[in-house]
Amino acid sequence: MKQLKEYNIPFVGLKVGKHQFEYEVGKTFFETFEYDDFNDVNVKVDLLLEKKSNMLELAFTSSGSVNINCDITNEPFDQYTDGALNLVVKFGDEYNDENEELLILPHGEYQINIAQYIYEMIVLSIPSKRIHPGVKDGSLKSDILEKLEELQPKQTDEDSGEIDPRWDTLKKLLTDK
Repeated sequence: MKQLKEYNIPFVGLKVGKHQFEYEVGKTFFETFEYDDFNDVNVKVDLLLEKKSNMLELAFTSSGSVNINCDITNEPFDQYTDGALNLVVKFGDEYNDENEELLILPHGEYQINIAQYIYEMIVLSIPSKRIHPGVKDGSLKSDILEKLEELQPKQTDEDSGEIDPRWDTLKKLLTDK
């Protein structure tokens, strides 16, 4: 993955206080991460960076839509997404990003690249099971849905609550001891 330079924030030149950044994230952003689950992306990311004398606090929020394929029908649809991520950046002897909410940068650093954090926030805000809204409300007509309906197990007498008489005979074996 190449670094995305437009997502570098040189915090050394910023004054102590709050600073606002906005980003429009599209499909090319995810192509640099070699992530191809999204057909199209239109997400707006807002970043509120609060610079303090000894650390940085970053508050990411995102909202928008991603076009993905349904897990059931493979039909593309727009999934609304919104996410939030808070990150504290402190300074230490060496780089450390083991904690997901805390990043430690070496003392000599002058900028931070936030592309990885935006990527993770958006990908994790998508539901793990992607179902087309038309499947949920029954308005989607698809060959795949028709085939699934055709192959669905039929309801039998066993499902309706009646017990097969063969089981009654087997139960007698347990009580005849």
